[in-house]
This record gives sequence, structure tokens and C-alpha cells, in this order.
Amino acid sequence: KFFSGMTLPGWRSMLAALEEGGDEPDPDFVDWLSAEAAFGRIHDVALRRHWIDPTVPLEAAVVMPSHGVLVTSATLTDPAAEDPFDLARMRTGAARLIEPARTLKVDSPFDYATNSRVIVVNDLVKDDPRQIAAAMRELFLAAGGGGLGLFTAIRRLKAVYERLGPELARAGLPLYAQHVDPLEVGALVDVFRAERDSCLLGTDAVRDGVDVPGRSLRVLAFDRVPWPRPDLLHKARRERFGTGSGGRSWDDALARGRIAQAFGRLIRRADDRGVFVMLDAACPTRLFAALPPGTEVLRLGLAETVELTKGFLAEQTG
Repeated sequence: KFFSGMTLPGWRSMLAALEEGGDEPDPDFVDWLSAEAAFGRIHDVALRRHWIDPTVPLEAAVVMPSHGVLVTSATLTDPAAEDPFDLARMRTGAARLIEPARTLKVDSPFDYATNSRVIVVNDLVKDDPRQIAAAMRELFLAAGGGGLGLFTAIRRLKAVYERLGPELARAGLPLYAQHVDPLEVGALVDVFRAERDSCLLGTDAVRDGVDVPGRSLRVLAFDRVPWPRPDLLHKARRERFGTGSGGRSWDDALARGRIAQAFGRLIRRADDRGVFVMLDAACPTRLFAALPPGTEVLRLGLAETVELTKGFLAEQTG
């Protein structure tokens, strides 16, 4: 009942618009026709509709009937904004509340400056899967496993997996991959967590929803900056919510949040220790503003990064 209440009004209005015609699009929605092809043939055609502001149905179905709503996240605020909670208010619908939402930011108990390292590798060609695969291989070998590789596209993940799998296998390090292994994400993460020296490749579902404390995750490599995909929906939201610099602030805020989410996979308890590596030399320093205070960002070549990773993680076991 809850789900249908959220989705059926959108379907009704979309079908009504098709029947009535007209040249003016509904300002609350983005509509498009999509087609999926396989082996040179189209096998799935769909008319799609998304709310430009999805907090409108959220407010109607969740906020208004409730006595109170609690929204919590480790990446709720954007430290680079004048008001760190502005984006959270916008993306949760709190900006439309009659009474202002109360906000609270709690400092992390973890010592990130001591227990983590953040490095941007500055001598790779990010569009070359051979170089990305070689970089992840060297990093995962330096760590002795416990490596998580994150990708912004499934195609690149698969290209790296094909090159990386055999080489890690020769070193006795199992490699698992979302979109390759016939297991759902939760099961893959369970295996990765249980096998302390295995490695895992994944996309956004892994970036945002993995809890692997301890030695099973000790090095995280991100293939490139997780900029939002420039599709019709993003363009509409950028025009609606972005302010200044041609909407760059909106793109920056989304990318900062994704980098912070990825970094958050690395340190899950006080005695965790890990290295976060961005394999995209073009990553702007401003995107690391969402990382915890005291986190230093280094820009190094791959060889230096591998040596630092090996030495830093050896301190934990030495």
C-alpha cells in the first residue's frame, strides 16, 4: 500500500499526459523513452518518468502523516557549503517544513589522521583499463589482499576484472566482482568479509552499503571521480537545485558525498587501518572537503603509492 501510494499517482499523470497530448511538459517530472538492446536487437522499450524533486511524494507519504521523522547519515552534511545542512534539507524535503528541522552534527570518535591515508595517483591514464588494472593489482598485492576496487561504470569494472583476476589468482588472492559473479551484492560482501585476504570489485551499491570492519578491508581504490551521470534527470535536477557556476556546485556536492561514502567503507571501528586511493589524477582537491578533519590528501605516482601502502599497512601487523 505504501509503495503503490508513492508510485501510482505518477503513473496516472504520465498516462493522462499521453492521452491528452500537448506541448508543455509537466514541470514536476522528467519523461523519456528508453530502449535496451542485446546482440544487436532491441528487447525492452519503456516510457519512464521520474520526479525532479522526489521529496514531494516522500513528504506526502512519510513526513505529513508522521509525528516526527529522524534522518541520519554519516554523509548528511556538505562541509564545503556555507550552511552544511542546506543540501540535506533540500534532499529530504525538510526545506519545505513549516517549522525548521532541528539539526545535529556529531564528531566521529575515530582517529582518521593516524589510521588512514588518502592518495591521488597522478601518473595514470584513467581511460586505459590496462593501467587501472595494473594499478589495482599492485595495490592489492602490496596490501596482501583486503582490497576493494570501486568503479563508476560496469563496463570498466568488467574490463579490469578480466585482466586482474588471473594475476591475483597466481598470488593466491581470490577476486570477486559485482555484475560478474552470480551472487547478489549482500552475498558477495559476506564472502569478502569472511575471507580476510580476498578482493572485491563493485559499483555504487558496494560504495554506499558495505560494512566490513577489520583486516578484510584495508585498501580501497576508486577508478575515477564519481561525477553524476549527465542524463536528462540529472540535467533537470541541476537546473532546479544547482546554484552558481553553471550548476557546478550541485555536481560537486554529489561527487563529494560519494567520495565520503566510499571513504567511510574503510574505517568502521577504532582499530581499523586503511588506505584510500583515487586513480584519477584530475580529481579536484575541493572534492575531499567532505573527508573527516585531519585527513591529509597526498598526490603521488603509482610506485610511491604502492610503497606507502605496503609500509603503512605493515605497521599494523608489525
